[in-house]
Order: sequence, then structure tokens, then C-alpha cells
Amino acid sequence: MRQPSVIARRVAAASVSLVVAAGAAACGPKDNGAKGSGGDSTPRRGGTLTVLNSQPQTDFDPARLYTSGGGNVPSLVFRTLTTRNRANGAAGAKVVPDLATDTGRPSKNATVWTYTLKAGLKYEDGTPITAADIKYGIERSFAPELSGGAPYLRDWLVGAADYQGPYKDKKGLSAIETPDARTIVFHLNKPEGEFPFLATQTQFTPVPRSKDNGTKYEEHPISSGPYKVVRNENDGEHLVLERNTYWSAAVDDQRKAYPDTIDVRSGLDSPVINQRLSASQGVDAAAVTTDTNLGPAELAKVSGDRELAARVGTGHFGYTNYIAFNPTVKPFDNPKVRQAIAYAVDRSSVVNAAGGSALAESATTFLPDQKSFGHTPYDPFPAGASGNPAKARELLAQAGYKSGLTVTLTHSNAKDFETSPEIATAVQDALKKAGITVRLQGLEDNDYRDKIHSVKTEPGFFLAHWGADWPSGGPFLAPIFDGRQIVKDGANFNTGLLNDKSVNDEIDAINKLTDLDAAAERWGALDKKIGEKALVVPLFHPVYKRLYGKDVKNIVISDWTGVLDISQVAVK
Repeated sequence: MRQPSVIARRVAAASVSLVVAAGAAACGPKDNGAKGSGGDSTPRRGGTLTVLNSQPQTDFDPARLYTSGGGNVPSLVFRTLTTRNRANGAAGAKVVPDLATDTGRPSKNATVWTYTLKAGLKYEDGTPITAADIKYGIERSFAPELSGGAPYLRDWLVGAADYQGPYKDKKGLSAIETPDARTIVFHLNKPEGEFPFLATQTQFTPVPRSKDNGTKYEEHPISSGPYKVVRNENDGEHLVLERNTYWSAAVDDQRKAYPDTIDVRSGLDSPVINQRLSASQGVDAAAVTTDTNLGPAELAKVSGDRELAARVGTGHFGYTNYIAFNPTVKPFDNPKVRQAIAYAVDRSSVVNAAGGSALAESATTFLPDQKSFGHTPYDPFPAGASGNPAKARELLAQAGYKSGLTVTLTHSNAKDFETSPEIATAVQDALKKAGITVRLQGLEDNDYRDKIHSVKTEPGFFLAHWGADWPSGGPFLAPIFDGRQIVKDGANFNTGLLNDKSVNDEIDAINKLTDLDAAAERWGALDKKIGEKALVVPLFHPVYKRLYGKDVKNIVISDWTGVLDISQVAVK
């Protein structure tokens, strides 16, 4: 995940299957055995679900959306070859078939992946969905005027690096073959065992060439999911979705599609969203949010109200907040200085600054504390919850700073409780006990991002964060620690400028594995190896707390992105 703002566009989900006679029109189940939010009601079909968000669902075109697992609102309209499993917790971090019959069949070296589409797939107008439509949907995502999606396809597909999309190059991508209407084959530059995760990105949504009208397609994209777009005002500020009568649960066991209508209203202030969900009056009784968390003060208020507390969904997304070092800047070129800071950090005070233990969990590993990432517990510089200033002073003396030193910590001024002044001040206070004077350099958010992501301007000591494009160690470790991903003239995320051949080679070796459990174990071991280099100091993993309306049932929150999955909820 390239920027924290992208998180709001990605969303997680959950499970349960529904089988209807083949070819039947879409209809949600009357009773799937799941319980509602209060544990005393059964989700049923009908009604309108209102979504109250701060950020509009802009660029509602599958080519332009940066979502994994299919996204949240996008997943109601756009189906992909694979998707996230719609189940609570860790079970929801698994990739499962969507339009395809399975998660993909790799060649022996994982450079060729083959998919077969399910029979009976249809668009909102009743026409069949074909493999050629998926190929075309991917190709149009390369068009410069439709940029915004994930960059992996350009890197992974053979001959795709300079492709400019079907509007300029009608020959298309030879790396994608469609030998028949239900088969699609991908040829990759190198082994990629995690291709099934990539196939959950919205760029894998089918788009019929005859209905493509370029940049205007977002106004009425052709639905392959349970809902179709009937209104899109102000570039996603107000979206209204209604049932796609040609969608069939017989060929989609992931989306429940209980409500008749989904009404998405955005551009709202976060306090207003939480107040409306709290009051739960009128249409807000059947409302949710997909992008607005409860803040520390709001959570304290909600926790004191039994009824409100019962309407808070808790989720975990693969995301780490950390201190980053640039080892080309003195004194951070000395590993002992970096180690001293790691020992000096008081994670308990950092967690408090992030809103308390209900909203943040202390971290000593870069990988999030979830099995799917390959999390392996370790702490290369064990200092307890409150830090070890004595050990830090000892290391500083060994580094030649017996009398301490003065450094500058760069952070964002955005009130995000992640890289903001509250966190920076907690770090400053802790390091003072170890004889390290920290001067704070707060920057406006855009300036902060520009500064820390440029090799030319990257400071020596700053706050950073990273979130996963999908629940695996690959998109977590590779962008930050693979030396071949250092970008000298653009947005760089390898903040430690690490270019270690043994690390690079292990990344390549793990990418060859199609056994994702085996790969996860290797990612965990690599995380530990990198952690010992003290190029980052993990601080905490966030916890998401979000309110939902009193009439919302069937709450499902997976570990893929940690927020309520609107494809599962019922409102009556």
C-alpha cells in the first residue's frame, strides 16, 4: 500500500454460501443461519443500506480503483477472478474463487497462471461475461487516462512495461491469452506464487469492449456483481446502487446481497458520521461507515453506553506504524545509534498517544500480528513496554556519544494518531530519558509525504507507516526492503535504502512458492533477519473501531482490511 489514504479504498470481508437453481435471478436468502448484530435476529432480504463516509468513492471505474480483495463498495458492482473470503477474522484473510472456478492453476515454476470462468456468468444487461472481457478490462487499466490502479500488472506481465492500453495499441497484451470464452492464461516475467492475491484487484473486473466509453465509463460501469449503479453524483460523492437482476447466487457464494438498495453518501465530517450512527435515527438506523473510525474521545463515550458499545465493530488490518532511519545520514549511519533508539522507545506511551490499547497494539515486528503475513514473534532489542534508557545510554557511549546527542524527528502535522505530533512527542519524551534530545520537525501532510519518499530529501529520522496490498508478507516486506525497488527519481519506499543480496534473493525464492502457508513461514523468518539490522523501529499496529446503526445485522469483519463488509449486512 503506497499511501495511508489508500487504506480507505480497500476493504475486507467474509463468508457464507447460498445456492440457488442455476440461472436463477439474484435474491438474498431468507435465513442463512447467521445471527444479526445483537445475536437475536436473522438477516433477511430487503430495505436500504445507507453508507456514511468522509471520502467520496471517486473514479468508480475498475481500471482506476486501487483495491485488493475487490474493495468494499466496488465489490458490490465489480467481480474479479478471485476475491477475499467473506469470513470473520483470520479466515477472511484467505483468497477464494470469484468469477473463476478456482484460485488459479500455476505452471511448475509459477510463471504461467490459468483460470477457467464459471458457467452462467452475466452482466446487468443479461449478456454473458467472457474471458476476453477480463483481458480487455485489464488492458484498459494500462491507458494513461485511466491510471490509479495497482502497478503490479505492468511489472509482472511479459511485455507490459511500455504498454499504453487498447485506445493507443489495439493489438493488446500478448501476455494474456483467451483460447476460448471461459479460459484466460497469464504469462509472467518471473515466478509469482501470490498471483491469486493479485487477481483480487479490481483491474481483473470484466469490461465489455462495446460498452467502454473511456473516462466516462465510471458514470455507469457495467455491473458483474449483485448491484448496478443507478446514480453517481459529483464523482462518487453520492452513489446509489440497486439490484442487478441478472446476478445469481448460484455463481457467487461470497456476496449475500441482502438489501435492495445501497445509498452511499460521502463528503461528511467524521464527527458528524459518528454522531449520526450513534443517534441511529431514521435512515441512519440502517447505516454503516466504511472509512470512519471512532477517535479516543468518541470511543471513551461509546464505551460508557452499553447499547452503543454493542454496536461497535472491531477489526485488524495489516498495517504497521514505525520509526524509519536513513542510514546515509549521520548519526544514523552507526547501527549502535539506531539500536540505542530502539531500546529507548517507550511503546506504552506511544500506544497511549495513539488513543490507548483499544485503538493500538504495541509492535516489535514489522510484519503485523497475523498468521497470513507469516508473523513470527521476535524483539531484537528487548526493552519491555516502557523502554530501557540505561541500555540505550550504554550503546550511545559505544557509538561515541557518551554525553548524548541531538537529533531531528520529522513527522506529519495531520491529526491521524499515527505519524502525527502526539506520536512524535511520545518518542521525544522517551528518548530524553536516554540522553537523546529530539527536535521535532512537523510538516503539512503533502510536504511530509514528498520529503520522506524522495531519496534526495529523505531525512535521517522520521515517522512512517505501511499497509498491505493483500494479507501476505510479500507486499509488506518487498517494497520496504528489496534493494531493487529503490527509486531514485520518484516515490521511494525503501526508506532504509537496503540493498542486501541475501535479502533480495530470499524475496525471489519465496515468490516462487505457490504454497502460501510455506511462504508465510519464510516471510516471518525474513522479517526477523531484517529486523536485526535496526533500519526501522516498529511502534504499533492500529485497531479499527467503527459504529454501525441499530438495525444493521450480520456483521462480518475480516483480517483482510479490518472493517465491516457491506456485502454481508442485512438491514431488517
